[in-house]
Amino acid sequence: MTYPPPSDGWQDPAWSGHQPDPTLPASGPPISAQPIGKDPYAPADPYAGAPLIPGQAGPVDPYAAAAAYPQQSGYPQVAGFPGYGGYQPPPPQNGLAIASMIVSIIGAIGLCGYGLGGYVGVIGAILGHVARKQIRERGEGGAGFATAGIVVGWISTVIAVLATIALVVFFVWLANQESSTGYGTTY
Repeated sequence: MTYPPPSDGWQDPAWSGHQPDPTLPASGPPISAQPIGKDPYAPADPYAGAPLIPGQAGPVDPYAAAAAYPQQSGYPQVAGFPGYGGYQPPPPQNGLAIASMIVSIIGAIGLCGYGLGGYVGVIGAILGHVARKQIRERGEGGAGFATAGIVVGWISTVIAVLATIALVVFFVWLANQESSTGYGTTY
């Protein structure tokens, strides 16, 4: 039995209009695994939705049944991790906590000026305490900045107090020393 050539104009080079090669395995016509519906790549037909005959239903959409099922959006959820909607932005930072840390660091740097610049650390430590109270009340972020401001501020203040005591002791000791130059001494 021979099959006629396809009507769409495509010609198989092996097709010559006669019997197939007897050395090739014999096969029947191809069998489709699924029923073939509307071609999704065919150009849009402006008359596709209109009924063919008045009173007759129009063509059936094979994808209409799938629209009845609930659709999932995005990827499925992984256990233990919240989805996109579960993301919570971080709380706002307390500005006073950041100022506390900056002022305390400036006080620590001020220790280089004979240790007296460290008194600025008191302001940083006090700002840190106020900031921690605000963070607890408002639920803001920045507790680490406030703690750093408190610690650095008090440390620089203690060093400044010790430097002041050392300078006073040094100047008192220096004032009580006799002059060793020999000027104004009587024998």
